[in-house]
Amino acid sequence: MSGRFLRLTCAAAVAAQAALTPVPAAAEPAPQRSVAGLLTDLQRLYRQTEQATESYNATTEKLERQRAEVDRLDGELARARLALLGSRFDAGRLARQQYQNSDGLGPYVRLLLAPDPQHALDEGHVIGELARQRARTVARLTATEKRTDVLARAARKALDTQLALAGRQKRQRDDVRTGLAGVERLLAGLTPEQIAAVARLEQQGVGAAQQRLATAGALPADRAATPRGARAVGYAMDQLGKPYQWGTQGPDAYDCSGLTSRAWSQAGTPIPRTSQEQWRRLKKVPLGKLRPGDLVVYFPEATHVAMYVGDGKVVQAPRPGRKVTISPIASYPILGAVRPDADGRV
Repeated sequence: MSGRFLRLTCAAAVAAQAALTPVPAAAEPAPQRSVAGLLTDLQRLYRQTEQATESYNATTEKLERQRAEVDRLDGELARARLALLGSRFDAGRLARQQYQNSDGLGPYVRLLLAPDPQHALDEGHVIGELARQRARTVARLTATEKRTDVLARAARKALDTQLALAGRQKRQRDDVRTGLAGVERLLAGLTPEQIAAVARLEQQGVGAAQQRLATAGALPADRAATPRGARAVGYAMDQLGKPYQWGTQGPDAYDCSGLTSRAWSQAGTPIPRTSQEQWRRLKKVPLGKLRPGDLVVYFPEATHVAMYVGDGKVVQAPRPGRKVTISPIASYPILGAVRPDADGRV
């Protein structure tokens, strides 16, 4: 919570307020809020913002898949329409041939009147083959028409879904921005002393949580990383100092799940994009058996994730205003842990 970014934000806001908003001489002093209350409010705002961010990330991923589906259906529909044109052309050609060759006599009448019955039978075989060809052409035309109609309906439905997802994405993006604006407003109202006090209180809380894990024997023992886990940790550690930015997964900035998903993708094991999906789909592991590279998921809604690096610490993109950093594993309330690497035994 502390740091140069927050101090600069606060200082700039306080200076601007002092310069632009004169305070009446008889104004009542604003009531002082407790440091614990300020920390609670900030943590609530950050958590709400991260929930909105992960929802935005999930919708963005669905929207990308839906756009690919729309493109695929559009391509199939275009090919089906070309095939339909070809089938209609073939059907028209056969219809013209049938009209031009028609002499008003059926094949049985021609057989009875033919001077050479064997020749007539051979001709009848050809006529029968032409009839079967016409039947196949008509059947192909009918099937192509049905397929084109089905694809057209599917393409319209897929496009409607894409538009709905785009609208949802916009609303969720607005939710994130609203949450960040609430954080900025709260920070702008704090003095540097209040920010420092909030930071100290937060650090004390994290330290106490870490100590409780150690006392309970719940901290992971030192275990070797798998080769892929080591590569994932190496990538994540190379990102130290890069800024948190919601909705991003590198290479210049990250949000929490953007860092973990990108690191494991670079290690050769693609994993889900969001923290909720990482928690839902990856293999659960006991906290005491973590290996470097495993993911620690936080909060009951699984809205934050970090990567275990050993020695009771994680590397993470913590929240807006912070940079990728190494933190105690108990930085936030732990929900559980998951292992992306299928080769890593529990």
